[in-house]
Amino acid sequence: MKVAVLGSNGQLGSDVCAAFERHGDAVLGLTHSDLEVSSAASVDAALSAANPQLIVNTAAMHHVEKCEADPAAAFTVNAIGAKNVADWARRADATVIYVGTDYVFDGKKAQPYLEADAPAPLNAYGITKLAGEHFTAAIAPRHFVLRVSAIYGRHPCRAKGGLNFVELMLKLAREREELRVVDDEFVTPTPTEQIARQIVALAGANAYGLYHATAEGSCSWYEFASAIFAATGTKIRLEKARPGEFPMKVNRPKYSVLENGALKRAQLNVFTDWREGLHAYLAARAQAAAAAP
Repeated sequence: MKVAVLGSNGQLGSDVCAAFERHGDAVLGLTHSDLEVSSAASVDAALSAANPQLIVNTAAMHHVEKCEADPAAAFTVNAIGAKNVADWARRADATVIYVGTDYVFDGKKAQPYLEADAPAPLNAYGITKLAGEHFTAAIAPRHFVLRVSAIYGRHPCRAKGGLNFVELMLKLAREREELRVVDDEFVTPTPTEQIARQIVALAGANAYGLYHATAEGSCSWYEFASAIFAATGTKIRLEKARPGEFPMKVNRPKYSVLENGALKRAQLNVFTDWREGLHAYLAARAQAAAAAP
């Protein structure tokens, strides 16, 4: 199958390319320099030249503070960009996979969100990504919308200065004697490698629709940091942050745990517990470091 991956040099896009290549597919990675999703003409030119059967759209403006400061720019990329891709997919009778976010929810449910739960985003990022979901689902008959949560991978996340949460915690532990991390925000840390494998599994099915796609279980950011340090044998004094110690610049859900209900009903779920995902990530990280010159 011919697969085009938009945002192929990103944290998730890089692993998606690798997963499809391992599967034996012909993969074309498209970066911002190859295609501007907010431009219908750019999308049409790039995708028509590639003529893929499947498009995986990981391209997004996902820096939450920047989205809040410039919601028009965020809407142009996250929503209009999704519309442009879906328009091409419909005309070409191609399948499109749109990567969404847990930030479409407000976190007030305080138990894992199902696909049937009504979205209520708190910020411009969540609102524009939800609009991208709607454009994709309304326009492209052959579509998958995947909502992910708290992702991290071995490839740099440019929007976060190149460091995911795991790498940031390990870096700060080398620089400080004590770390304070919030214990009142709950997520499901999910490795990009597992999301990529899930995307490949979905691409081979015709069960189109909306899916939550995260690792199993949940934890607070403090619990995630504690697990990172325990797994790596890192010696650091880790404390829970006091309420309000790190005020949010933008409203975010305090609880954004997703349940992979639709994947499980379709018997397509490939995700493991978040702790297992963390250990696999750290093992791959150590292997890469050992192989480096």
